[in-house]
Amino acid sequence: MFRNFVYNIQEELQSNAYPGRGIILGRTKDNKKNVIAYFIMGRSENSRNRIFVETEDGIRTEAFDPSKMTDPSLIIYHPVRICEGKTVVTNGDQTDTICDYLKQGKSYIEALRTREFEPDAPNYTSRISAVVNEDGSYDISILKNFTSDRTANKRFFYEYDKPVAGLGHFIHTYMCDGDPLPPFRGEPKCIQIDYDINDFTNLLWESMNEINKISLFVRYIDLETGETETIIKNKYQK
Repeated sequence: MFRNFVYNIQEELQSNAYPGRGIILGRTKDNKKNVIAYFIMGRSENSRNRIFVETEDGIRTEAFDPSKMTDPSLIIYHPVRICEGKTVVTNGDQTDTICDYLKQGKSYIEALRTREFEPDAPNYTSRISAVVNEDGSYDISILKNFTSDRTANKRFFYEYDKPVAGLGHFIHTYMCDGDPLPPFRGEPKCIQIDYDINDFTNLLWESMNEINKISLFVRYIDLETGETETIIKNKYQK
């Protein structure tokens, strides 16, 4: 009965040409490593003109061709940062908001109560965020528009204090392609994670829509040693 509620991530990605930006958190099948994945997709030339670049504490987005960048707002940010021993993953500059609050001894929930969905009319993209704690537990949040006149924000917070071996959770910004883009609905989807980092990265990358996919970040964190394995894939290479 339980397995009926577990989605196949390959099927989820292959059946959706435009989930937008997505976060995956979970645990390897041997229960020894936490799994983190973040991807971005794009429809406009400006949005597609990006790559992931490693930083000292995570990654940031960067223009592949700076001469073609028309508006950096909402598309240039730090999707992944390590803050106070926690890994923060988001689809926008709320990464920095969360880190600022964690450094003050406050919670990611307090941080996100100061933010709302993105001001990118007419889509008003949801802000998705996640925090992986040092003990391996993780939290996921989505902030999205609530009313047709785009004046109200609703916040959802999901806490997973006991990750299950071989399972994870997947949340993304859009239900599917559209105009305007329909926001993600429901709680994060439970998915199977039965792969090592190389196989899982390749599965995700090959399952994403070839035209719309841009970049993918995957990290496995050893729960005992804290050691990390990281793979970054960019559609455009410098």
